[in-house]
Amino acid sequence: MNASADISMKTDEVLKVELEVFRRQHRDLDEAITALQERGTSDQLTIRRLKKQKLGLKDKISVIEDRLTPDIIA
Repeated sequence: MNASADISMKTDEVLKVELEVFRRQHRDLDEAITALQERGTSDQLTIRRLKKQKLGLKDKISVIEDRLTPDIIA
């Protein structure tokens, strides 16, 4: 089952909870990346992996926000 089909079967309340969880995880990853970069001796591969996870979360957040935001016909 693909991600868009999975989202279409969830209620708005479930999506709102997931959205908050994903936003928190995104924020946590951002803080972890910043901390590793400030340390200066960080592993670049680890930072790249964290940034990739953060980007994946951003995509999930966008999909959920699009689903929750009603289309407005102007």
